Amino acid sequence: MAEWLYEAGIGEARAALVEDGAIAIARIERDEDRLRPGAVVAGRLIEITIKGREGVVVLESGDEALLAPLPPQATEGGRLRIEIVRAALPERGRTKRARAVPAADDAEESAGPDLLARITASGIPVRRLQAHEPDALEAAGWSEVLDEAETGEIAFRGGALRVSLTPAMTLIDVDGPPPLETLAVNAATAAARAIDRHGIGGSIGIDFPTIEGRAARQAVAAAIDAALPQPFERTAMNGFGFLQIVRRRRRASLPELIREDPVAAAVRARLRRIERTPPPGERTHALPVAELALIRARPAWTAELARRTGVDTIFIAEER
Repeated sequence: MAEWLYEAGIGEARAALVEDGAIAIARIERDEDRLRPGAVVAGRLIEITIKGREGVVVLESGDEALLAPLPPQATEGGRLRIEIVRAALPERGRTKRARAVPAADDAEESAGPDLLARITASGIPVRRLQAHEPDALEAAGWSEVLDEAETGEIAFRGGALRVSLTPAMTLIDVDGPPPLETLAVNAATAAARAIDRHGIGGSIGIDFPTIEGRAARQAVAAAIDAALPQPFERTAMNGFGFLQIVRRRRRASLPELIREDPVAAAVRARLRRIERTPPPGERTHALPVAELALIRARPAWTAELARRTGVDTIFIAEER
């Protein structure tokens, strides 16, 4: 039976949909992810970027959102309420602003559904995990999924995928030995499952090996249709083996979250391991310089770790 596993971790919440003992969907929501899709918030229009069509709104939190369309009477400096429709997205060297639309007149201000609310709304049973229990997330392959997100390397029967992030789209390259028709069909299924597992949205390009014949290319497309839940749109595979998928993008994918700040991701994972270590565990932990600097800059994380474990953990720099 399928079930969601949910863990309220330090610095982030984690959830995994487990089917037949393996993770079908993995999601992370960081504490700093404040602008959730569905949130209704008040702000001030600070810039009209396209007259009558688009502008930038700054919120009380200091976050900014791109508003489109603009309300007819909106003026720079004026206050208004907006609904977030897409969270901010990390990109190399910058962050794309959240996107918003004008809030309905009768909409009440709210923070939007968090990760726990969203998985509960799926109707699938949710099991909330505790640190003193056996690690059900790890047993289902949580570390392997995080490794996929970090490295982009995903193995499947007969080949491997490589996931690359670009500002324009997520690219998935297929690699493996002949027969190429079999490789391409297996890769299509693996790619579709990886897209769903990692929450990859927006424009996605898959570069398959070049295969001959319309029927063979249709078999690849059919494998994607069978493995990737709707809604999405896709092209046919062209003669060079390229196929494009477009999915709704409401928040960052798991690879984007992990690769945006690998140091923070590593620290959160380390705190999870420490919290789950049965007493008496080590009180002193040596960290790389970057991780140590981050954890010292987040005293709330170490305070929460002490509250949960009952032990004051000491962090020091690794010896070189």
